[in-house]
Amino acid sequence: MRNTASRFAVLLAGGDRRSIGRANEVAEIVHKRPKRFRELVACLWNEDPIVRMRAADAAEKASALRPALLAPFKAEMLGLLAETTQQEIRWHLAQMIPRLKLDDAERRRASTAFNSFLSDRGSLVRTAAMQGLADLAGTDARHRSQVADLIENLMRTGTPAMRARGRQLLRQLRGSAG
Repeated sequence: MRNTASRFAVLLAGGDRRSIGRANEVAEIVHKRPKRFRELVACLWNEDPIVRMRAADAAEKASALRPALLAPFKAEMLGLLAETTQQEIRWHLAQMIPRLKLDDAERRRASTAFNSFLSDRGSLVRTAAMQGLADLAGTDARHRSQVADLIENLMRTGTPAMRARGRQLLRQLRGSAG
């Protein structure tokens, strides 16, 4: 997956981290031409952190519209989830990983990674990890209860954004309990 000289990398390069650059354009290209998702995924390992950040943004947006795009890259995504320290990739992976069909071992790997993200210095990563854990909880009542307890604890010490997201997630988790 370590293709660093792609056309998408050229589109995603330049500027700084405060801008998404042409990530929306790349997401639209992939939406129209799904076979190019492989090229976009390769950019997640680009040597340029700006390209990686924008590739994660574009991949998240494209997979929100077409979750099936992620399926052929499940192993790569789970590997990246375990290895990346780049906050922008972490928060986008927290959105994408729950879109995958995961077996029990893969779900545990993802949950372990998301739990580790809860100690990230970036509040966006911590908030995304809360969301990812809630999304993974799905229909598993035991896991839902554990995640709800964790979110309640995080709301006591989290940022205002984490508390607001936590309230939404608790409603979601408790609403799916019935």
